[in-house]
Amino acid sequence: MSMIENKKRCVLVVDDHPKVLRFIEIGLKLHGYEVIATVSGEEALKLVKSAKPDIMLLDIVMPGIDGFEVLKQVRTFTQMPVIAFSASASNFQDAIRLGANDFLAKPFEPDEMVKRIKFILKC
Repeated sequence: MSMIENKKRCVLVVDDHPKVLRFIEIGLKLHGYEVIATVSGEEALKLVKSAKPDIMLLDIVMPGIDGFEVLKQVRTFTQMPVIAFSASASNFQDAIRLGANDFLAKPFEPDEMVKRIKFILKC
């Protein structure tokens, strides 16, 4: 197996609630993912450029730069897959329209999230 196949997939998780962030981070690490986490949309935009994650899990409702704005800006420079999530299912259509690859309604099970990541990354 080559080094590329062995490389852990890197997931950027963005949520303004530290407890939610920790919950998602633990679930992903248990499934063998490398995780970068931030509570801010501004920081997320910097991390997309600097850390070059394989996929981003993005909360829509956040103070400051919200998930919709992060999506808009990210789509100007990368087609990296994004799974948007929100407690408000009504954000689904706007998230998809702005370029999200998938959408999860909160609360969600870590296994469901991992299934979606695997499907999108085809691994």
